[in-house]
Amino acid sequence: MDTLEQRLADLEVRLTFIDDAVQALVDADGERSLRMAGLERLVHDLRTELASLRLSQSDDPRSEPPPPHY
Repeated sequence: MDTLEQRLADLEVRLTFIDDAVQALVDADGERSLRMAGLERLVHDLRTELASLRLSQSDDPRSEPPPPHY
């Protein structure tokens, strides 16, 4: 009977470690998701800023005359 109780205790210890590992993974995934959302917002803001800079630099590059060597 001791071996059965020992096996059950071992399984409980393993389950505790597995629960801790799963919680650590869930926490890490949450942090990663928040960081990814922040990076996506930053990329969106940078694209918007780049587009406005391009518009302020010239009207339309296609409407400019070709360089003199053409």
